[in-house]
Amino acid sequence: MRRRSLLIAVPAGMVTLAACGDDKSDTSEPGDNATPSASATSAAPPPKIVDGPLPAITAGTEPGQKPTVAKGSGEPSKQLAVKTVVAGGGRTVAENDYVVADYLGQIWSTAKVFDNSYDRKAPLAIQLAQGTIIDGWRYALTGKKTGSRVLFSVPPTWGYGTQGNEQAGIKGDDTLVFVVDVKDTFNAKSSAKGTEVAQENKDLPQVGTNTDGKAPSIEIPKTGAPKKLVANYVIEGDGAEVAAGDSVLVQYKGVQWGNGKEFDSTYGRGQLTSFSLEQVVKGWSQGLTGKKAGSRVLIVIPPDLGYGDNPPQGSGIEKGATLVFSVDILAKM
Repeated sequence: MRRRSLLIAVPAGMVTLAACGDDKSDTSEPGDNATPSASATSAAPPPKIVDGPLPAITAGTEPGQKPTVAKGSGEPSKQLAVKTVVAGGGRTVAENDYVVADYLGQIWSTAKVFDNSYDRKAPLAIQLAQGTIIDGWRYALTGKKTGSRVLFSVPPTWGYGTQGNEQAGIKGDDTLVFVVDVKDTFNAKSSAKGTEVAQENKDLPQVGTNTDGKAPSIEIPKTGAPKKLVANYVIEGDGAEVAAGDSVLVQYKGVQWGNGKEFDSTYGRGQLTSFSLEQVVKGWSQGLTGKKAGSRVLIVIPPDLGYGDNPPQGSGIEKGATLVFSVDILAKM
């Protein structure tokens, strides 16, 4: 069953990664759950952050455990009530970061749980950006550290507004209560992290292993390009394996084999990219399937698994080009 997306917008992959001539269509249908995101951009001014009131967490009190939260008592705050239940010691979350988090959301007045990621055993990965997620999440999580458990209440002004969210059972006057376990955070300076893997085949491109957030080098050998797909670890992470239908959050750089010319890079844009492996060229979807989050992967894509003689207009990719990518899989989404 698919989750009902309450996202304002889903971050998309760049045009130069999108599949061409693919007969797949978007057949997503709403499910019975909701993610903590919004259907319209809030124009409200920033809220005041207050300490409470907030309902108690009565069971599953440790980060990583599915919490049980009591029904709200009395009237909720008209501002954003936030409490750090467990303070983590990791990196600080900044606005516009991508966060990976487990969460539970329920309605203040009834304690009805409208969504949680614990049962799915799949944390949410989402950008804390205006126009992408409800403002309550942006303001409540900015400044928190990874490893933290945060309890907060979101009034309609910084949630779903007076329109609510009918599919999720959220009315226009409902205050929402969230418990969020912040597992990780990523920004434009993030890199793969793991164990370097020897690049022993001198007939394949050599990829830099720097993990300082800067674009790695890609050295193309003076040999003919391989006819088959290559997908090798440069740095092997220890995260979950990516499945064919997953979405991923990545840093990447792409060059052409024939001239070594860069045609696309998240590093140059200073912005991470996320996309479904069902929406990109076959070389990407096949090359990243089975690879672990946290890894850097060399992908060499022959024309028949890339763009062949029909590269995207304005991409700078030549007809029949073999494409070479360094891809940092930051998170599985």
